[in-house]
Amino acid sequence: MILNRTLLTALFITITATLPRLSSGATAPFAPPEKELMVPVEGGKVYVRINGISHKQKPPVIFVHGGPGGTHNGFASMLGLATERMVIMYDQLDSGKSDQPNNPANWRVERFVESLETIRQTLSIDRWHVVGHSWGSALALEYTAQYPDKVVSTVLGGTFISTPHWIMDAKLLVKAAPQAVQDTLVKCESDTPPDDEECSNAYTVLYSEHYQPATRSEAAQAYYESVGGNGFNPLIYKKMWGPSEFSSTGVLQHYDATHLLADINPATTLFMIGQYDSARIDTVQDYLSLTPGAELAVVPGGAHGFYSDRPLVTEAILRDWLRRHDVK
Repeated sequence: MILNRTLLTALFITITATLPRLSSGATAPFAPPEKELMVPVEGGKVYVRINGISHKQKPPVIFVHGGPGGTHNGFASMLGLATERMVIMYDQLDSGKSDQPNNPANWRVERFVESLETIRQTLSIDRWHVVGHSWGSALALEYTAQYPDKVVSTVLGGTFISTPHWIMDAKLLVKAAPQAVQDTLVKCESDTPPDDEECSNAYTVLYSEHYQPATRSEAAQAYYESVGGNGFNPLIYKKMWGPSEFSSTGVLQHYDATHLLADINPATTLFMIGQYDSARIDTVQDYLSLTPGAELAVVPGGAHGFYSDRPLVTEAILRDWLRRHDVK
């Protein structure tokens, strides 16, 4: 029996609805980089780390992190993929181990996209798989639409490609929160917010459900503590996005790239979200309808940060996807 995509997804959600928010249990230390370099891009230099250099028979994969202002750290649990291909991770300008000029002139989508292409050229890579997460999905989509001949496949994880759609979903998530939390959030994002602790407590209620992993593995914790750099940059996050995941007042407040879905190859496109993701499945289904032939993976037990929530399942999904779409 052949089922349509919507029915398959409904069945998946039904089956996994009772799964707990489990940690991975993976405690083996993450592999150190085989190579590190600082790549000159417009505005400064970005940090790039590489593993699996000897595996030249398969196309490399590059991971594009979220934020804006995030780091590659959350992807470190995917280094197991380096047993069969080159795995590339980097910190975007103004975050992590990259330069941080904090110049608003650099905070343009097209500049982030061109930085990605500069990394490809610097590493002399012909074609690669591009895996974006959250804000990184927008960059992965933009890059794929602009450089289709350089992309083997595209993964749009924790899918953010439209601020209006994201904010609509965020409002639904907030509406489902306790009334006291809703009232506090309204005050926190007003011109006269209460003290930081009160706002922090309100955000934690929502973040713990949709963003933060239930636990962080020992390996992940060790990596975060030892990786170095400046970590997450709240300045670029606030200026490009806004005060929280549930309100956009920055450069990206009107951003919408859904039209680009018509410009990419559906057969090599994977949407990937966590079961508890803030990227709501209803909205991602709408994106799928605009990309007929694309695939959807839902990570059971995962929230928006499913790379940290459920690394073993996530790695298995990605490994299968990459293998099936490698250049023959």
